[in-house]
Amino acid sequence: MSHFVRFDREDLPPPETSAPPPEKVVAGDPRFTLWTLDANMDETRFAGYWASTPGTWRVSYDEWEYCTLVEGHAIVKEDGKEPVHLHPGDHFIFRPGYSGQWQVIEPVLKTFVVLV
Repeated sequence: MSHFVRFDREDLPPPETSAPPPEKVVAGDPRFTLWTLDANMDETRFAGYWASTPGTWRVSYDEWEYCTLVEGHAIVKEDGKEPVHLHPGDHFIFRPGYSGQWQVIEPVLKTFVVLV
């Protein structure tokens, strides 16, 4: 096993597809694609690529997540805060306890590292 992981879009593992639970969807029909590039056995750390089609849904985070938006346009709105527009090249963190909405305007692709 190597101790180095490269985020290489030309060499991705098979994707997993999903969607937010119907009760969390606010608008549209968002669909997710996930490529996990690294994870530990107890699933307290994982990293990879995540993509979404347009739509809006409610989220709440129990974990810490660092992201970089690679493609697209999204708006995140933490409950009680102003919306934040995200564009390619933006780096951001969701801290445990974040609650709000994801709104994907143009299909997005992000890299992520999650620590539970």
